[in-house]
Amino acid sequence: MEAFQREAVSVDVASRLRELREAQGISMRTLGTKSGLSANALSMIERGKTSPSVSTLYKLADALGVSITAFFGVETEKKQIVFLKSDQRTRISFTRGVFEALGGEQFTGRVEPFMLTLENGASCGPHGMVHTGHEFVFCLRGQLDYYVEKELFHLEAGDSLLFASKLSHRWRNPGTNVTNALIIISGFAEGEQPHAMHWKKGE
Repeated sequence: MEAFQREAVSVDVASRLRELREAQGISMRTLGTKSGLSANALSMIERGKTSPSVSTLYKLADALGVSITAFFGVETEKKQIVFLKSDQRTRISFTRGVFEALGGEQFTGRVEPFMLTLENGASCGPHGMVHTGHEFVFCLRGQLDYYVEKELFHLEAGDSLLFASKLSHRWRNPGTNVTNALIIISGFAEGEQPHAMHWKKGE
């Protein structure tokens, strides 16, 4: 489990956000309107006074029309074969957890595998999310509650869950220890960013 305990990569999101916004000639007020964030919140992020959550980054990526990896200086050339060493993954810290991309942003097919490391109490928010495709969840360590429609699935280490992503769903770590989970989203519609839909509901 040591591979899942490494710290997230430290990146200068503040500078990248400012560069992306200015490159498109978008004012902070306009970006705020498009992303649903206040101008004050954007100012705090661009000045490095606060660290945005993953859901906030996805809102900004959607508003700017870029992939979330654009904030981390990662080239996203699409390839038919993607091989990543453990220290090459994009790791993003968010509130009470770490998100790790596993190459989907570089792959030509419609599949997005990623890993979540969640502290106790971490969740994607109180509201369910819906997107196209299918979602596979494998609990590597700890506990993970997945709500699909009105049904609760309690996963422990070694348990898995597979469902149609058009069903409303959300997750949380109900335990007192860290949870590691592998999630694979596949078969989503062209142009859709399931990561964005997966995170923008919660903080």
